[in-house]
Amino acid sequence: MITITRADYHDPQHGYDIVRLLDAYARDPMGGGQPLSTFTREHLIARLAQYEAISLLAYDGEQAVGLLNAFTGFSTFACRPLINIHDLAVLPDYRGRGISLQLLSEIEYIARERNCCKLTLEVLSNNTIAAKAYKTFGFSGYELAPEAGRAEFWEKKI
Repeated sequence: MITITRADYHDPQHGYDIVRLLDAYARDPMGGGQPLSTFTREHLIARLAQYEAISLLAYDGEQAVGLLNAFTGFSTFACRPLINIHDLAVLPDYRGRGISLQLLSEIEYIARERNCCKLTLEVLSNNTIAAKAYKTFGFSGYELAPEAGRAEFWEKKI
């Protein structure tokens, strides 16, 4: 049986589980294919605690098998908070069991508790499995109006 837990950044086991699962995700081709840096492994939990971060852990008994990291933002158009899902990962042996949907359900519950106007996330165009799960859950591409086109996610590393 899978249980979903809101992580406590002051709980050493939760911290360990977050870093372990995020590292597994980072090593996956859809996470970039590289392990987390030593700096990230050593400082991530303290930094998450400094921000309006939300981490959810999926457990199969005592084993952490899924992770969702999200951050509170703000929609100027709606004048309400939003939650951006930054990471969503399930260990390979546990994929296809609906764990991502359980994590998404819990973050939606939290967003509704906080009177958020929406959930946001990004997905790689070739990550068809994740995109299918997100569509099943009700996500869609962002556009203000069809003639304006769809939003694209861009970055500039600094």
